[in-house]
Amino acid sequence: MHLNRGMSPSSLAVIVLAAGQGTRMKSRTPKVLHSLAGVPLIGHVLATAEALDPDVLVVVTRHEADAIEEVVAELSPDAQCVRQDAIPGTGRAVEVALGSIPHNVESVVVLSADVPLLDSDTLLAVIHHHSAEGAAVTLLSAVVDEPTGYGRVVRSESGAVSAIVEEADADADTRDIAEINSGTYVFSRTALADALPTLGVDNAQGEKYLTDVIAQQVASGGGVQAVIVDDEWLVEGVNDRIQLSEVQRRLNRMIVRGWQKDGVSIPEPESVWIDLSVQLSPDVTVFPGVQLHGGCVIGEGATLGPDCTLTDTEVGAGASVIRTVASEAEVHEGAQVGPFAYLRPGTVVETDGKVGTFVETKNSTIHRGAKVPHLSYIGDAEIGEGANIGAGTITANYDGIKKHRTVVGAHARTGSDNVFVAPVQIGDGAYTAAGTVVRRDVPPGALAVTAASVRNIDGWVEKNRPGTPSSEASASAHQEPPEQ
Repeated sequence: MHLNRGMSPSSLAVIVLAAGQGTRMKSRTPKVLHSLAGVPLIGHVLATAEALDPDVLVVVTRHEADAIEEVVAELSPDAQCVRQDAIPGTGRAVEVALGSIPHNVESVVVLSADVPLLDSDTLLAVIHHHSAEGAAVTLLSAVVDEPTGYGRVVRSESGAVSAIVEEADADADTRDIAEINSGTYVFSRTALADALPTLGVDNAQGEKYLTDVIAQQVASGGGVQAVIVDDEWLVEGVNDRIQLSEVQRRLNRMIVRGWQKDGVSIPEPESVWIDLSVQLSPDVTVFPGVQLHGGCVIGEGATLGPDCTLTDTEVGAGASVIRTVASEAEVHEGAQVGPFAYLRPGTVVETDGKVGTFVETKNSTIHRGAKVPHLSYIGDAEIGEGANIGAGTITANYDGIKKHRTVVGAHARTGSDNVFVAPVQIGDGAYTAAGTVVRRDVPPGALAVTAASVRNIDGWVEKNRPGTPSSEASASAHQEPPEQ
């Protein structure tokens, strides 16, 4: 439902409550900063608040205020942060925030920073209902199977809202009520300004309850409305890690399903995790066990998985990435990575390049058509177009103080079990022999060989390892064949 406010331009404010301690998370990280699909919990709520296009957005903090305010400033620069004082309760939090809201604002939306799935369309419908009914207070409620932990919505015989009773203050009959208060409200600013200074702390929690404003409005006939949300999961709060995981699973199912509808093949959606900020193109295939985090961008027809974790990584059209961990890397069109590859930040695998099995790369460019097929470490290096790096190659890039670069020229061929002691260059078209340690530059077209003859010491095993299976095998091999 679209909002038809019929109000002045300066008529809507949003307050986000983020002052709670969140002790049930049992975490050093503030509850509202725990991640959900790559975004802090409070980030989801701020995005919803901004979608309402309010004239004023106020975030109330207290516990871990510095950390929360830093995130708010990053995610929502126009938001104002205010700190709740020592007086506890949601009523006091809103009272503190109201001081930052101009008097000409007519409606105030109150959101909880730990209710991340509530969307702006639902809120716009509530705001529209509030405006159409001319209510003093409109709350969003839900009917749930398990209401424990929530305030209950008490209605009169006529169905009108008569009270909101917090669970700590509820008797047995009230606790049996299945309609719960979501903690989401639309208030008349005037009603708030009149009621908040009169609130007391005479209750089980010793707090200023925001719900007491509703009781005052019921008593004075000010008009209280309650809109029941159709999908109760929209108003699920996060108070502990169990609830966080439940919300994570639900949101991830929605994200995955959305990409499937947009033309992405995900054969086993329950095994795939995709952050909100990830971008996928049509005809991408995401096999089981794939996790895509941060700003991953995946090109058309690319194949990911099984078993990949990619963070802030770009994968080009038609590329293949299998059983790989990658962070801040680029895999260009048609390139192949994995299985069992590790792309660290700064890795670029250009078009048709290959980083193969048990290869680790860092701050390196594998140029067009170049291949590092297996069992290698390539750090701080340039691997030229069409070059091939032999198995077991190591770029010795660190001298204990500084990092140095290795440059392998175009169409060079390096042997197995090489060590390139940086800084060093292998020229275009050059070869290196197996087992070579390259300590100085190799000219284009040259063959680099570490010259060392093999010296055999006959009888060493039988002399130095007597009685071992090796010694017995050696002795047997030295026996002369029997006469015919």
